[in-house]
Amino acid sequence: MSDTTRRTGSCLCGGVHFVVNGQPSRVGLCHCKDCRKAGGSVYSAFAIWPRDAFETSGEVASYGTRSFCPTCGSRVAWVDDNEAEVMLGSLDVAPTDLAPQYELWTGRRETWLHALPDAEQFEHDRPQAQDVDPPAPRPLSDAVARD
Repeated sequence: MSDTTRRTGSCLCGGVHFVVNGQPSRVGLCHCKDCRKAGGSVYSAFAIWPRDAFETSGEVASYGTRSFCPTCGSRVAWVDDNEAEVMLGSLDVAPTDLAPQYELWTGRRETWLHALPDAEQFEHDRPQAQDVDPPAPRPLSDAVARD
């Protein structure tokens, strides 16, 4: 990988740590109901890295496709076979160099929030690059989950 950027992050209590290497494939904001409920905020800010650029350690739990720390409840990442979605707020150093390129579910955006300049706007989900079903989500780490 030619880009040597290395970013670290963790959950609130420090029980889950992760590293992402290189630049993300894309950065976005989502205003959908699920993101609002999962984060307790009016939108979620995230970046997508290739799966092989993401490493994690620590115990995780999941609800649907969302993985979180079972101790503090912090949502850290969503991972499938191809990509890892990392919440920007979970990075250890504020990623001031990462600006959202798009916004999702803009119809749910609060009226007092304005569209981001130069960001692509989507009323719902972002169109997929291909017309195939996305891969099934996989656990955040290879660690053995406790029942």
